[in-house]
Amino acid sequence: MTPAAGPARRPGKPESRLAMVRRARRINRELAEVYPYAHPELDFRNPFELLVATVLSAQTTDLRVNQTTPALFAKYPTPEDMAAAVPEELEELIRPTGFFRAKARSLLGLSKALRDDFGGEVPGRLQDLVTLPGVGRKTANVVLGNAFGVPGITVDTHFGRLVRRWKWTGQEDPERVEEEICSIFPKSEWTMLSHRVIFHGRRICHSRRPACGACPIAPLCPSYGEGETDPEKAAKLLKYEKGGLPGQRLAPPPDYPGRPAPPLGAGDEE
Repeated sequence: MTPAAGPARRPGKPESRLAMVRRARRINRELAEVYPYAHPELDFRNPFELLVATVLSAQTTDLRVNQTTPALFAKYPTPEDMAAAVPEELEELIRPTGFFRAKARSLLGLSKALRDDFGGEVPGRLQDLVTLPGVGRKTANVVLGNAFGVPGITVDTHFGRLVRRWKWTGQEDPERVEEEICSIFPKSEWTMLSHRVIFHGRRICHSRRPACGACPIAPLCPSYGEGETDPEKAAKLLKYEKGGLPGQRLAPPPDYPGRPAPPLGAGDEE
């Protein structure tokens, strides 16, 4: 899809709720064409691995988590194994993800809760997941949407930034953002919408310098022009597969068009 010029604005005329919803749904359709391969960017093989990886992803990149979890899951493949871990040994394994002491406490706590309260299985209900140490709505929605097929909106920093740039919401609180975005889209779209928006935020619509001139949804964006509008300069800002670079997953899905990320210590792109 060839990026187009920015949107034609009509100064002084506020956008109606209906017009915003129509524009939002069109953006979602356009993103589905741009990222037909959108997926969770954490490597996992089962609900427990996804839960642990999502907890570890706080304040770091999915790439760093993916480079860290192979050794972690080799040593602690089940909640029972992790619940019995020596805290210092667990901390050392997850040290590359940052905040490793707090994260180790969460992992030990949630593993013990899974072992003692849920028969060693990750529960498939929001109200159960949020009782686990270190698990809030965002983490719960990631697990539900990608391990259990239960629709949910994942409001991470990328998602919140983009939906505010697109004027879908003015809310800052993640739960209020989730509530408002859920009202715009049918439930069946929630999980994939989350992936598409997060993909776009990581690859094109960056926080400090969005690549507006390389953005395929520029005509629908009320914030067009906040970033680089020159197509050639914007193209140099693209990340991951859009910029011809490795992705975040060491084991990406078969339809992913980019290169797998390198293992820890082999050189990577943050």
